[in-house]
Amino acid sequence: MSQLKQFSLPDVGEGLTEAEILRWHVSPGDKVKVNQVIVEIETAKAAVELPCPYAGVISELHAQPGDTVNVGAPIVTIDLDASAVPAAPAPTAAPAQATQPSQEASQGKIGEEMPGGRIATLVGYGPRSVTATRRPRKPATLPPAPPGEPPEPPTGPAEPAASTGLAAPGAPAEPAGSAAPGAAAPLAPAAGLAGNGLVPAGTTADIAGEPGYVPLAKPPVRKLAKELGIDLRALTGSGPSGVITREDVHRAATTATAEPEPLTPARPAYDPATRERRVPVRGVRKATATAMVASAFTAPHVTEFLTVDVTPMIELRTRLLDSAAFRGVKLTPLGFAAKAVCLAARRTPDVNATWDEDAGEIVFKQYVHLGIAAATPRGLVVPKIRDADRMSLRELAEAISALTQTAREGKTTPADMLGGTFTITNVGVFGVDTGTPIINPGESAILAIGAIKDMPWVVDGRIVPRKVCQLSLSFDHRVVDGQQGSQFLADVGAILSDPAVAITY
Repeated sequence: MSQLKQFSLPDVGEGLTEAEILRWHVSPGDKVKVNQVIVEIETAKAAVELPCPYAGVISELHAQPGDTVNVGAPIVTIDLDASAVPAAPAPTAAPAQATQPSQEASQGKIGEEMPGGRIATLVGYGPRSVTATRRPRKPATLPPAPPGEPPEPPTGPAEPAASTGLAAPGAPAEPAGSAAPGAAAPLAPAAGLAGNGLVPAGTTADIAGEPGYVPLAKPPVRKLAKELGIDLRALTGSGPSGVITREDVHRAATTATAEPEPLTPARPAYDPATRERRVPVRGVRKATATAMVASAFTAPHVTEFLTVDVTPMIELRTRLLDSAAFRGVKLTPLGFAAKAVCLAARRTPDVNATWDEDAGEIVFKQYVHLGIAAATPRGLVVPKIRDADRMSLRELAEAISALTQTAREGKTTPADMLGGTFTITNVGVFGVDTGTPIINPGESAILAIGAIKDMPWVVDGRIVPRKVCQLSLSFDHRVVDGQQGSQFLADVGAILSDPAVAITY
């Protein structure tokens, strides 16, 4: 008899109320396993892949790509009838020992209590509650038996490893499905393990073409494949146990002809009658609009401007890029600005504070969670660099590079965009001189960096060409007074115009 279970849309962030279905990885009738990624959604903060909490057969999809679904609404129905799902090949194990019941794999449903008292937030979160056993002993190396004689069994008692699904040394191998009566089937390997090349060859996650197939490849190889637009599921690995290597990816890149599948649904075409195109306001765009309206009409904005000669900073950047300490680091003027902000915030902590309307307090932070505004195909996102004030210039440069790359790929997690204390927006990359940015909600100031241009500048009474940049600081006048905002902006400008000043802060 069929047992149907509905999987409802979880809250994958903090207080999210809805999400848009980007694409399904399964269709009705497909067989799925626990923790297999079945759908990709877009929240107000990021694109997120959701794993399946049950093993069974997809019975019905309740939403289509492009639909907006409220948190808690069902998105898919799964038939848990065990007869509809083929059993995974059982690893060899001693008949006397049984693993934990396979029903444990279906535990940890979102919102329910897991064994040990943990509350599951996403399927597969946290350690699996299994009985710990000692690692199996490796059998001693034996000389080959003479022809016609059976091999001598290893000495010592056989030690089973039921909890790991490995055969005990010296125990006879059992064919799949021949476990002792009453013994539960061992847990199938999690799909996440297949992604790092740790799942033994021959398991269900290692068979190309099977539902939930995850190719075996190391993280650097996966990153390379993503950069080259290669689908690892279409490759056959040449490494040990079928692991996909860098050479396999490069070989596929030279022969690839198909374009990578777009991450977002295609935009609707212009209406020939009206010559207009309408796009629903949702996802990142909707969240950005709501936040900016709330900020603009809640916090009294004040914006100040400063023009700075950054020639010494550009010269220092050139020297650092030629040094061994910064070899291979993408050091940009934005990195220098981030360091300057962190140093200047020590002297003017008001710009790193928060206005708490409910408590009637100003909350000063002893840390700087620095937000970097990044333009992506999905809209403007502001991921954060945690504890940026504790980082060196090199660490900041590396963090900014990784953060912006992840944001452009749409893989920034919701948690990475929460809890910022100060934001930098670099409008100079578009050739813009400056702007009047709107403060992010929950913060008190935001710095805009304009384009660095060659301009005439007075140096020692003579007009000479210099590298010049314009800065603008918007701040919440409830928290930051004019004197404090001006002092902070002047400090940032002083560090950029003469980086040696940083040692005095």
